[in-house]
Amino acid sequence: MSHPDRFSAIDHAHMAHALQLAARGLFTTTPNPRVGCVVVQDGRVVGEGWHQRAGTPHAEIHALKAAGEAARGATVYVTLEPCSHHGRTPPCAEALIQAGVARVVAAMRDPNPLVAGGGITMLTLAGIQAEIGLMEAETRALNPGFISRMTRQRPWVRLKTASSLDGKTALSNGQSQWITGEAARADVQQLRARACAILTGSGTVLADNPRMNVRDLDIGRQPLRVIVDSRLHTPVDAAILPALIACHHAAPAARAALEQAGAEVIELPGVDGRVDLLALLTLLAQRSVNELHVEAGAALNGALLAAGLIDEWIAYIAPMAVGDSARGLFAQPPLTTLANAARFRLTDVRQIGEDLRLTLLPK
Repeated sequence: MSHPDRFSAIDHAHMAHALQLAARGLFTTTPNPRVGCVVVQDGRVVGEGWHQRAGTPHAEIHALKAAGEAARGATVYVTLEPCSHHGRTPPCAEALIQAGVARVVAAMRDPNPLVAGGGITMLTLAGIQAEIGLMEAETRALNPGFISRMTRQRPWVRLKTASSLDGKTALSNGQSQWITGEAARADVQQLRARACAILTGSGTVLADNPRMNVRDLDIGRQPLRVIVDSRLHTPVDAAILPALIACHHAAPAARAALEQAGAEVIELPGVDGRVDLLALLTLLAQRSVNELHVEAGAALNGALLAAGLIDEWIAYIAPMAVGDSARGLFAQPPLTTLANAARFRLTDVRQIGEDLRLTLLPK
């Protein structure tokens, strides 16, 4: 084990390189984490790799293969503790031992209970100098969903909203296309592409008939589409189908019609005739959903906010005002004191085209 400040500037540079490699798997590694690896011999990079898709070799295997014999006695930088268990692929810790590397620096422990320190232990017992904790914050930021699923048994919930400067998402007549500009909408496609699943409510489905898919990016997959629809109002010809529909109670005829149209209907009864949102998140985690991207109306947004289930909020704000009769972001009972307001902290602010993009985390 090593304290982060014991790492050299050279260590930092190589781990930063490994993180850049890991980010190449942003859209494709689900349900696995995004991992990068660099093999360094005598100050020179002799092999590098990243995990590209579940079921294919891990980052370390790609990097060791590229390094060949030069891996013997080398230092390996990897953004996640090497695995020590047999999954779809053999353990990377064993491959590192067989390659004869001298030192392994990992950014963070694997939160997967099947690994959780086992990889580092295996390396140490084989006489390899194993250190952990270099650029851990950056690695966590790259894999919030995987970490959430492993430690909390639910996905990382990323809410996306698009509103006017006065916090409105649509006119009172429902018109919402388009509040934000083309650049912001293209940016949203990147958010959808990194998600394992996209969640919306039946109100949005009925009002906008969205497809909720990834467009203009060839990622080789489409995220699972999920609808919260308490009373099964989703039309059988909805553009979003096939999708997973969570309802409170499914009338047999409505259920049969939607299943015929390609939907999977599950009953998750909560209070007041609503869907149990925490149960839905638990179910999605069991189905290996790491990051859940939410694009919904005020009702579902408000329910997620009230339940404390929003992990990150990406707010796109257009420089326009549409008036107080237009539709808001969150349906909530009136507050009697500001002390009860949901509070967030800004972690990033940038201009996307003519719009602002705010990244916020709950306080």
